[in-house]
Amino acid sequence: MGLRSRGYCRALGALPLVLLLSIQVLTAQSVADVLLVVNDASKLSRDIGQYYAGKRGIPPLNVCHIRTIEIETIAREQYDREISAKITACLVRNNLTERILYMVTTAGIPLRIAPTASSGADLEADSAAVDSELALLYADIKQGRSHAIKGPALNPFFGQRGAKFSHSQFPIYLVTRLAGYDFADVKAMVDLSLAARNRGKFVVDLNSPDDDPGNNWLRTAAILIPTDRLVFDDSHNVLYDVKEVIGYASFGSNDPRRKRRHLGFEWLPGAIAAEFVSTSARTLKRPPNDWNITTWQDRLHFFAGTPQTLIADTIHDGATGASGNTYEPYLARCVRPDYLLPAYYQGRNLAESYYLSLPWLSWQGVILGDPLCSIGKPK
Repeated sequence: MGLRSRGYCRALGALPLVLLLSIQVLTAQSVADVLLVVNDASKLSRDIGQYYAGKRGIPPLNVCHIRTIEIETIAREQYDREISAKITACLVRNNLTERILYMVTTAGIPLRIAPTASSGADLEADSAAVDSELALLYADIKQGRSHAIKGPALNPFFGQRGAKFSHSQFPIYLVTRLAGYDFADVKAMVDLSLAARNRGKFVVDLNSPDDDPGNNWLRTAAILIPTDRLVFDDSHNVLYDVKEVIGYASFGSNDPRRKRRHLGFEWLPGAIAAEFVSTSARTLKRPPNDWNITTWQDRLHFFAGTPQTLIADTIHDGATGASGNTYEPYLARCVRPDYLLPAYYQGRNLAESYYLSLPWLSWQGVILGDPLCSIGKPK
């Protein structure tokens, strides 16, 4: 089928009533629930923190100042000492351990934790996204000890469509990041989150008609969005230049037919995106303007170690939120669009929508965006 192939979705039927009843708007939308983390050694981090705190009205007590390196990759020992321990001290000192539900880091804070030489096979690696490790900080504080660092940890909130997020049931923090290529990108992200509303199209683009697990998750996402709000394609084509996009899911550059770095979408305020791409959050550094995605065989034109798409491009192009991975996560550990898009459509905020759809923590996932961003209930 070709562009905007809606006949397939009509044949699958309307959004199931049972699901509509189970996806309730259960989000706590208070700035008092947010801890903002700023790296005082980074001017960019300080500028972002000041802008976000002012726009959202974050209480001064909820701003945690740390001081660490301003490079993207940090050693585990230095992460423990300069990031994890310092944020723990902020939470405990200000009696915020229970109150905080959402944590938002800022550009200028390291992005990923380097693997150690003894970390073993890929699935037992101790490399991780900084934000994914911080998600387990609540349980670490309550238990008085750190979690195991080799391999991923199950996300207890994954798939809990109808549950209210609270620490009594889900002992984690939901951690997102205010980051892009520069301050202008992050300023736009914050402004767009404040202007978000429930309109526009959810775009779901399969890699091919095959019954690959990722394609089946994309199909389910399409089933769970009303047909009048959906642009769906299960052909061998790639969707480009779609207007009024509020949500997007695809295989990104893992679709061999994708040839363009930029999709050319018109992203609406509040728009979010997720792609099944191994290393789309490998860096937040800006590539040359003429760089383009390429193949694994074309090593001469890799950027930051791989040929794959970058979530910072998605933010720069006008999206308000995006998910990616710092190192290889494996498909089953990526954000699941069949949970993400319906949750966001029904009014969950950005943080809850993404973490509801992320199977594993202490792993490679990065969520860019304001945790409180919400398009509200459908009308």
